Amino acid sequence: MNPSINTQLNSYRRISWITVIAVYFLILVGGIVRSTGSGMGCPDWPMCFGSVVPPTSINQLPDNYQEIYLEKRLAKNERFVATLEKLGFSKTANQIANDKSILVEEEFNATKTWIEYINRLVGVVIGFLIILTCWRSFSLWKVDKKIPLASLIALVLVLFTGWIGSIVVSTNLLAWMITFHMLLAIALVLVLLYGHFLVDLRVENTFNSNQTPRKIQLILVLGLVLMLIQVVLGTQVREEIDRISFALGDLLREEWVERVGLNFIIHRSFSLLILGVHLLYFFWVIKFSTRGSQISKASFLLAIVLLLEISTGIGMAYFGIPAYLQPIHLVLGCLLLGIQFYLIVRLGPIRKLKVNHIRS
Repeated sequence: MNPSINTQLNSYRRISWITVIAVYFLILVGGIVRSTGSGMGCPDWPMCFGSVVPPTSINQLPDNYQEIYLEKRLAKNERFVATLEKLGFSKTANQIANDKSILVEEEFNATKTWIEYINRLVGVVIGFLIILTCWRSFSLWKVDKKIPLASLIALVLVLFTGWIGSIVVSTNLLAWMITFHMLLAIALVLVLLYGHFLVDLRVENTFNSNQTPRKIQLILVLGLVLMLIQVVLGTQVREEIDRISFALGDLLREEWVERVGLNFIIHRSFSLLILGVHLLYFFWVIKFSTRGSQISKASFLLAIVLLLEISTGIGMAYFGIPAYLQPIHLVLGCLLLGIQFYLIVRLGPIRKLKVNHIRS
């Protein structure tokens, strides 16, 4: 391979990996925002209380600040509702237009404001990282067109995710919007991982030669689909927890799980199904993959993350949903999805790509 191309591949590989780690860090910070109830710490977007640097005291705000930012949010919601109606989502638009919870404006809290502000700063950094990733990918167009295409998709996704984040704020943390926002972050991770994988194909020489049975990849695809469902189920449990927490004034945490009811039981039972699918995957990987291979190493990491994810879930269920465990549980779930996806593409039909690698 041409030394300059190899340098470009390694450069893209490093920056894409840094970007993936940064997105996971953003998911962690987002989890902290949610667990601390700081989602409305900044009532506007992209500014925070109309400023690049948010206030530290209520004395820095006008007396009628709640009315001011409520009007701004409602104006933005009207535009969003109009857009939804034009796209044919009249029912959803009507629900948002008539949701009274959107009219509730929170009082200023310096701690929550700065937690949300830090979350936004991290988002800005990631935006610049993805722009850099995209720029580095253009030099690889002749090597593999899918690399810059994946980077461009990531750029579009991060812009769209940022816009949806603004809608999350304007709708006063509408539950399904939060879930959609999180799923977009997961999609962003997967697209970045795919671009990273394409570069790995060009750089590494020790890839799985596709001698492992197809069923190993298929069982992992099933595991990924189940995990996505589990993430959505988890957000439903989280929505119930938020309502219970608000009703109890953030007290009696040990009773929250009992009050959630059926949603929690389904979420907990579904984890057993996910564990069973992965146990079958691990059995087949041990049986068919080469010890010490990239597939074997990544599968070992998957097993560790899966055990940690289950452990944090148990910890939340039996110890009153500690606030510090909530973002950790969320990040581990997203990390599981990332590892699953990366293993799936590595277990796929790659012999043709290896031929292209030799020709290049």
